[in-house]
Amino acid sequence: MKRRSWKRWVGVVGAVGLLGGCSSVSLFGNPVSSEVRQAPASFFEVNWWTPLVEPPSWEYAPREFATPAVDPDSGRIITLTRDGIIRGVAPGGQVDWSFKTANRFSAGALVHEGIAYVPGGDGNLYALDARTGELKWKYEAGESLATTPVLAGSLVLVASEADTLFAVDVETGKWAWQYRRDQPSGFTIHGTSSPLVKGDTVYLGFSDGYLVALDAKGGTTKWEKSLAGGASEYLDVDTQPVVDDAGRLYVASYQGGLYALEAETGDVEWSSSVAGITSLLARGEIVFATGNGRVDAYLGETGRLLWSHNLGERAGRRPVLARGMLLVPNQRALLFVDPKTGQSRLAWNPGDGISAAPTVAGSTAYVLSNNGYLYELRLQGGGG
Repeated sequence: MKRRSWKRWVGVVGAVGLLGGCSSVSLFGNPVSSEVRQAPASFFEVNWWTPLVEPPSWEYAPREFATPAVDPDSGRIITLTRDGIIRGVAPGGQVDWSFKTANRFSAGALVHEGIAYVPGGDGNLYALDARTGELKWKYEAGESLATTPVLAGSLVLVASEADTLFAVDVETGKWAWQYRRDQPSGFTIHGTSSPLVKGDTVYLGFSDGYLVALDAKGGTTKWEKSLAGGASEYLDVDTQPVVDDAGRLYVASYQGGLYALEAETGDVEWSSSVAGITSLLARGEIVFATGNGRVDAYLGETGRLLWSHNLGERAGRRPVLARGMLLVPNQRALLFVDPKTGQSRLAWNPGDGISAAPTVAGSTAYVLSNNGYLYELRLQGGGG
């Protein structure tokens, strides 16, 4: 597998040529096309990039949806790509190991205490040694798994595209419990809500428009709340629930809009009727929402809209706050948005755009582009 440092290359050879030459300034853009410009040093520099996926000749508009995961012990980056391959990438960009599965991935891995828990599009939950790729155990869910696994005590939780939440033992992979809801008869939106674990409660949205609070140990229902707002189609609650510093719970229904709820009871504190929201991020008193054609910021206490950034026909995906900037994948590029004003400071397209949220560790960000390249960025700017 080729690796290239991408800090001192200039020049282009054709639409799919490699960069060549030498320069004292850093570059950003696309290493496999003609887009090469000077780096905006106040935002980031590219430390290295590594091509992971060999694209087939017939492929159109590739998409990579799995956010890279980092093993804090070894520094390896665990990547899941559309060719169904799990890879362990060493610091510097060298692929150390790979593990083949039968289908593409919809979400990234969880790495905990040296084990990578991988949600397979082939219906299996894998536990792999993050250093070697050795298989520790495999749980056969039988349904395409679509969320990054989360831990709840001694259990690992993952949700499927078929509206089932599975809980398995973190050490053995044995089934502990599951919770399932019937999917609605009408049209739904592609995407799945990821579980949020707070204390002994799991919060999760479903495609029938319900948000459910479950007991983390046994999966019994504590409360459920319909957020569809009377709609008959596209009822989905696909956002991962988030909680702010005040303990307020936020979630969005695709049709019903954004809701703030009391976490213990599910009682609605306020709601906003803006449709099309698919991802949320809470920081301090602010809730950031992304979705069809927009990025918004709301005041968490009241729901007042602080600003809205128009994305046109593009959909904003899960945002990340890093070094004082809101990083928003929007399929075409990674946007650097000022979280105070909503103004877009930079749009970076490393080839075929970006659909997966970056992973940020300190001043380092790992980005998987839609054409299957993994990048390590050194972020500049203030804390965030």
